[in-house]
Amino acid sequence: MAEPAKQPQANGVPAEKISGGHLVAKALKSEGIDVIFTLCGGHIIDIYDGCLDEGIKIIDVRHEQVAAHAADGYARVTGKPGCAVVTAGPGTTDAVTGVANAFRAESPFLLIGGQSALSQHMMGGLQNLPHVDIMAPISKFATQVATTERIPDMVSMAFRECYNGAPGPAFLEIPRDVLDAKVDLAKVRFPKPGQYRASTKSVGDPQDVEKLADILVRSKRPCVLLGTQVATCRAYEAAEEFVRTLNIPAYMNGAGRGTLPPGHSHHFHRTRRYAFDKADVIVIVGTPFDFRMGYGKRLRADATVVQIDLDYRTVGKNRDVSLGIVGDCGRILAAVTQAASGRLGKGVKEREAWLEELRAGEKAAYEKLLPEFKSESVPINPYRVAYELNEFLTEDTIYIGDGGDVVTITAQAVQPRRPGHWMDPGPLGTLGVGTPFAMAAKFAHPQKEVLCYFGDGSFSLTGWDFETCVRFKLPFLGVIGNNSAMNQIRCGQIIKYGEERGEVGNRLGNVEYSKFAQMLGGYGEEVRDPAQIRPALERGREAVASGKPALINIWVDIDVWAPGTKNQTMYK
Repeated sequence: MAEPAKQPQANGVPAEKISGGHLVAKALKSEGIDVIFTLCGGHIIDIYDGCLDEGIKIIDVRHEQVAAHAADGYARVTGKPGCAVVTAGPGTTDAVTGVANAFRAESPFLLIGGQSALSQHMMGGLQNLPHVDIMAPISKFATQVATTERIPDMVSMAFRECYNGAPGPAFLEIPRDVLDAKVDLAKVRFPKPGQYRASTKSVGDPQDVEKLADILVRSKRPCVLLGTQVATCRAYEAAEEFVRTLNIPAYMNGAGRGTLPPGHSHHFHRTRRYAFDKADVIVIVGTPFDFRMGYGKRLRADATVVQIDLDYRTVGKNRDVSLGIVGDCGRILAAVTQAASGRLGKGVKEREAWLEELRAGEKAAYEKLLPEFKSESVPINPYRVAYELNEFLTEDTIYIGDGGDVVTITAQAVQPRRPGHWMDPGPLGTLGVGTPFAMAAKFAHPQKEVLCYFGDGSFSLTGWDFETCVRFKLPFLGVIGNNSAMNQIRCGQIIKYGEERGEVGNRLGNVEYSKFAQMLGGYGEEVRDPAQIRPALERGREAVASGKPALINIWVDIDVWAPGTKNQTMYK
């Protein structure tokens, strides 16, 4: 690329000039950004030019929603912030869903959006919209960059706000003339990430740590739920030591899945409701009392409930707690383990009977599901697909769920083998995250297998970016549970309105997605026989190993639903 122009100053010494887009790229590089996800537009092209100079990879996608989801997914799988760059107007509004999803899921990434020139303010410029006003309610920080010199400072400010309390996305709007203008490089301040950020690894109030240690030492039937913030804080080792040392059964949800591998002595999966009903102490780590927890009503009223969270506002929301601790869950769990270690007595060791009671419940629940897991029915029982997917996973498979009911069913079977190997939309329930999450995961971890299970409705939303994965050589194994319906909603409609009116607005065409994959340069295969699921998955794995993304389209029974869908628990 051309060197920045040098022009003489008044004293005759040449000054190096640099454009706004190149300042953006330098600021991103300083923050450790190695890739941006984007869809081109005239307002933002100088950022691309800067990224080429800074060695930042540019992955251009087919829809801005995909760019935002991919930046979100990158943050989740790496533990570093992601970045997406989109043009003004519809480019930015297309990215809104991705920002909102990351906001609810507490995932940090920076979205940079274009804007018409400041010199055209309120003149009706091309694609001009009040982007900051739109983004403010769904981000942790949203503002406009008004001068070129301030670009690095504002980028650092946005990233800092991404980590204020529970993490989340930030938005910067940069007008076209601010990006295109050139300024003296010597007059620009570049904040250094290691020197402008304070530690967020708070251990909470030491007295509360001691109090929790005392509660757990005295407890007879404790349990813990390890939620998404265990992944956010990369607290896997601290969580494992906590449950093992204190002899506490652990359940996992959200991105916390995989914190303990299947078969771990303290890993429990199918008896959570029973444990919540019987436990005397329940520790909730990094999970809000939202709809997934029945707004706190699924915890026994007279139990001692302790909540640990990064965000003060989350603790005690919707349900009173006996003790709340705000801070980094890894540091807190490690501190509690240390505080309790000198007091572990007979009571902690006697909890083995409590664990055995839960293990017996786990076995009974599994055996109850086994007939469906092994079902030979045609159309294929989606529980059979879930079982086959779990059997297919390896130690290095990152599993992504993108869909409604078919994906809900897989949660009863699929257990990631390692921490950080589970991805789902999060509490916003956004469909369409699968392809962009797979794209980001494969870019971040090219040596790992990435397997995404879609519903056919969810794949349809962002599936065209399967071609992006072909183009950038980011092969992943996609599996579609195809019932030609938005089936989770269909279930609720049938329950509410009856069969005759229950299939309005939720039926889809019978699409052979294998042909779609082949058309875009990948591998595709149709599966209608349950005995062919595993062989098809193996052939898909072989295609991925050869460098091709793959889609295995499995035709599943439209009249099989998850228990939560049949009971409509998501609305209760």
